[in-house]
Amino acid sequence: MITLICATNRVGSNSKKVALLYQRILIERGVAFNFLALDEHNVVENGETFQDLQAKYLFPAEKFLFIMPEYNGSFPGILKLMIDQSDIRKAWHFKKAMLTGVASGRAGNLRGMEHFSGVALYLKMNVHHNRLPISTVDKLLNSEGEITDEATIAAVNAQIEDFLNF
Repeated sequence: MITLICATNRVGSNSKKVALLYQRILIERGVAFNFLALDEHNVVENGETFQDLQAKYLFPAEKFLFIMPEYNGSFPGILKLMIDQSDIRKAWHFKKAMLTGVASGRAGNLRGMEHFSGVALYLKMNVHHNRLPISTVDKLLNSEGEITDEATIAAVNAQIEDFLNF
């Protein structure tokens, strides 16, 4: 099982629009997955609701696709907070991770993906080599909030294909 994580709690974010592209491609490929959007769940409090979230999205996953925006030169704190709340061994140990960085700037959150790679490795995760930076995302989105840039879509498809075989 794969869990696609949109790693921001900002409503209406460009990262969610990118995550929806990944969702569409996974559906088109017939891949079984869960979609965890951090803007739709409370990951701040480790109560019954969070325990249910772990049981549905984190524990059964063998692979995670992280779509993460650049926040102050790194990755979002809400993602770190969710990890800190989780049962580390059951949720993350020895699972596989693919990272996609999203930014309106030119680096596509390269630094944030590097920071998160260190966290993922500490969690005993296997990080996929193709960490895709999606730069100038605001220019890639059309008026409906969809990415139509063929080169970006091709890069996402290639990343997903490689990750499915990882």
